[in-house]
Amino acid sequence: MITKVKNQIVQGKHNKPILTDVFYDDTKKEQAVVIFCHGYKGFKDWGAWDLVAENFAEAGFFFIKFNFSHNGGTTEEPIDFPDLDAFGKNNYLIELDDLSSVLDWVAASDSLYKKFINTQKIILIGHSRAGGITAIKASEDIRVSKLITWASVSDYEGRFPKGEVFDRWKKEGIYYIENGRTKQKMPHEFQFYTSYEENKERLTIARAVKNIRIPHLIIHGTADPTVDVQEAKEIHTWNPKSELFLVNEADHVFGAKHPWNHHKMPKDLTIITEKSIEFTSF
Repeated sequence: MITKVKNQIVQGKHNKPILTDVFYDDTKKEQAVVIFCHGYKGFKDWGAWDLVAENFAEAGFFFIKFNFSHNGGTTEEPIDFPDLDAFGKNNYLIELDDLSSVLDWVAASDSLYKKFINTQKIILIGHSRAGGITAIKASEDIRVSKLITWASVSDYEGRFPKGEVFDRWKKEGIYYIENGRTKQKMPHEFQFYTSYEENKERLTIARAVKNIRIPHLIIHGTADPTVDVQEAKEIHTWNPKSELFLVNEADHVFGAKHPWNHHKMPKDLTIITEKSIEFTSF
């Protein structure tokens, strides 16, 4: 029977809770662990992510998804972005620390789920911006057994503002991006850039991917309007032992949207979920 435990609090390193969901078969032991990381302006309950979790659990995996501590959600309102102050203070180092905290939580000797999981088999899945976060973590943490990136970016530096926009950001200390769905003005404090510059070597995705020594599946849609498919091809060149799986005409979220009011996943998300389950089988 599939058990779902939603909105558990994992204590992180940055004074904000990491809200976490788990999906698993409570009749099975030694389940491989899959940890899913959402992307920019994302959250664990976005769109069809619950259906993805259910599919993995039904296939025999212990599936974890969580909100990064500074993604803009709160424990009371985990969907969307009621805490824009936290969103503005987010950076890549915080997200890496959050992922470490989730890894520590599930792998702890006193874990609530110890009897159900095999901590020698931990798989990371990162969507979009989190593709880079999971790649960096996979290159650093020997607990990670396999890596899957969905519609991943290949570079962080090139996504910062340039020219006059950058100069204004530096002068004013903050700049805003509109969320097309919620119409909120999403803030970014200038520390987002300085923390990257101060840790550029660690945060260079190309360096991380070249150092990955575990199986790596790269999934991307050929019609992705947000992250061009060329970025997937670039990541693949950095790790020739990786597997590149392109979904013809798929978009950035593989046919899903928020909210997703259907009992089945869209076709392209079904394709990549099945492919990912196949890849994660030990």
